[in-house]
Formats: sequence, structure tokens, C-alpha cells
Amino acid sequence: MWIIFAVMVLFFILLDLVIISRFLKMDDIKVSSKVTLGWVLLAIAFCYGVYLQRGQQDALMFLTGYVIELALSFDNVFVFILLFEICKIKKQYQHKVLFIGILSAIIMRLLMITFGIYLVNQFTWIFYVFGAFLIYSGVRFMIDAIKPKQDNDKEGKLLIFLRKYFRISTNSNTDKFFIKEGGKWSMTSLFVVLVLIEQSDLIFALDSIPAILAITDDVFIVFTSNIFAILGLRSMYFMLSSIIDKFIYLRHALAIMLFYIGCKMILLVQGIHIPTAVSLCVIVGILSIAILFSIFKTKHSKNSLIK
Repeated sequence: MWIIFAVMVLFFILLDLVIISRFLKMDDIKVSSKVTLGWVLLAIAFCYGVYLQRGQQDALMFLTGYVIELALSFDNVFVFILLFEICKIKKQYQHKVLFIGILSAIIMRLLMITFGIYLVNQFTWIFYVFGAFLIYSGVRFMIDAIKPKQDNDKEGKLLIFLRKYFRISTNSNTDKFFIKEGGKWSMTSLFVVLVLIEQSDLIFALDSIPAILAITDDVFIVFTSNIFAILGLRSMYFMLSSIIDKFIYLRHALAIMLFYIGCKMILLVQGIHIPTAVSLCVIVGILSIAILFSIFKTKHSKNSLIK
């Protein structure tokens, strides 16, 4: 299964780089939706392969982990949209940054998963730490969802630091990371947003790795479910970038989901095990209710404006 997974990942990364990026118009929501659906169907097909090779329980854990990671990827997309907006990156240059960000995220997750599983196997009390961190993240997500940051707070400390201590070009019409201006090298906005995306990948990994470890500490299940969610992140970005405002309750759902998983992890140390099937139903239920309420709220708002 490791060999099959490695071959699949390499093949589809090359497919994404050589064909999808060059010949498909990802800015078109219909195209990006079809590509995103393709990634989801690929993950489901792999889940079926896990079922055939490793049994129902492992397949269920993979599916639960994949749904968790996919849901958390939505928040990644929120951040990506904000970063591209702040740094004024044009659509045609966003592909390059997203692709490099995905490759580095795969490497980053492998290292963090390995370290996380080592900690879980060596120290049982680490479940308390991970669980408390997830509960804290859930509360933080809920606060951010209820009270969004003001425009002057959106840039973040790293972007302020880069602008203060490094030369950053105002030329946004380039696909280069560094350009020479006035005889001196300067960072482009494209490089700045790449650095910020790498930072956000690291921050979200700190949430997603403990979340999947609440389901299983099987390195194969943890890593594959993470990577399949990451592989579809680029197409998901282009799909959601034009409709993200419609899912107004999605961050509330992610907050509740993280809080639930954090509690599940703490209960696990107490000897109380919530079955994987129950967790999958709870997580899918939370996300489904959030999406339905978002659609209802959006339609209601539109009808009010028409009246």
C-alpha cells in the first residue's frame, strides 16, 4: 500500500504540474469544481483499496481522517484568499505559489506526523496536551468566526516584519520571486505571499496533526489521509475563491469540530473510546448542518434585498 500510494502521489503531482496547470483554466469555477471532485473520488478509490487490503476499520479511519483534513483545508483556503488579496497577486501568478506551497506542505506533514506519532507512542500524557490544544484552537476559531479581524489587523506580524526589514518590490506584474530594481535585488510580492503561505501551512499542521491522531496513530492512515486532502487544495482554492462568502457558518463548524476532537482525545486517555464510525457521523453532521444553514442564510439575505 505504501508503494501504491507513493506512485499515485508522484503521478498525480506530475499530472497537476504538466497538464492541469497548463491546459485547464482553473479560474473557471466549473473546471476547478470538476478537478476538486476528481481529487475527492481519487481519495474514495484509495479508501476502497485500503478496505480491500487492510479491512473495514482501517478504511473507516482513513475516511474519517480525510474528512477532518479536508474540512480543515477549508480554513487554509480562507487564509490563502486573504493573503493573495493583501499582497495583490494576480490570478495567473497564483498557481505557482500554490503548487510550491503544496509540495512543501507534504514534506512538512511527513516530518510532523513522524514526530507526533513518536510522542504519542512514548508519552501517553501527550494526549492531554494535544486535546487541550485542539479545544483551545476550537475556541479561537469560534472567536474569529464571531468577531472577524479588522482590516488593519489582517496583515499579520510576519508581513509587517518583512516589509520593515527587507526590500519588497511594488511590481506585481511578474512571476519571479526576486527582481533587480535600481541595481539592488528585491523580493516580489509573489515571494512574500509564498513565505506567508508556508507560515500558515505550519500553523494549520499544528491543528490537523493532533486532530487525526485522535482518530488513529497508524502512520500510514495519518499520512495518506493528510496528503490526499493537501493534493486537492489548489483546485479547491480556485473553486471556493468565488463562492467562499456563501459559507458563512463554515468556520463555526470547524470550531465545534476541533472542540469535539479535542474532547475525544482527552477521553481516550481516560479509557473512554468513541467509535470511529460515530466520530465520522458527528463530523459529517456538523459540516452538513453548517453548509445547509449557510445556504439558507445566503438565500434569505438575497430575498430580503430583492424585497
